[in-house]
Amino acid sequence: MSGCLDNMDCRMPECCESVAERRNTIASIVSGVFFFVGWWIFIDAAVYDASMPPKDLELWLITIGVVSTIAFFFVNAVSNGQIRGDSYSGGCLGQTGARIWLFIGFLLSFAGLIASMWILFQIYVIDKADMKDRVWPGVAVFLQNLFIFVAFLSFVFSPYQTGASYLNLAGPKTNGSETFARNVSQKLQEK
Repeated sequence: MSGCLDNMDCRMPECCESVAERRNTIASIVSGVFFFVGWWIFIDAAVYDASMPPKDLELWLITIGVVSTIAFFFVNAVSNGQIRGDSYSGGCLGQTGARIWLFIGFLLSFAGLIASMWILFQIYVIDKADMKDRVWPGVAVFLQNLFIFVAFLSFVFSPYQTGASYLNLAGPKTNGSETFARNVSQKLQEK
């Protein structure tokens, strides 16, 4: 039963062959759209709340989205080469510092998502169970952070890298000249 799909021929359609080449561009656009939609939902909730008394959306709730946005920039400021140690050896901590920076970014992102769920359920579902029409600001805070989190994940894990996954932390530690020299020697041996 395990080999039932071994003989299937699954080829990519001709119209989709250029998608792999444009993977980084597509990932950036998708991530930007998710990021924009997340903030747009929060702005919509703020306008909705301002138009209906009593005002429920408190100003401090924007902090959760700001933390998620900072996490988005934290993680995207570190490249794959810096994590693996290929292109970053300077600074006060080198590769370890880049990994700590990435960890802090992931921590802030998960904290923003969890805090938004907590706000939704504690303030808007449990405490205001009698006012069902006033749940939208809480849902908007959650959706904002969810969309920023999806933007964060789509941008971090989708870049096309040849030979390694994006966060291959145990990847080979070679610089570009060693890789070039190895490729040249392999080509010469083939001839």
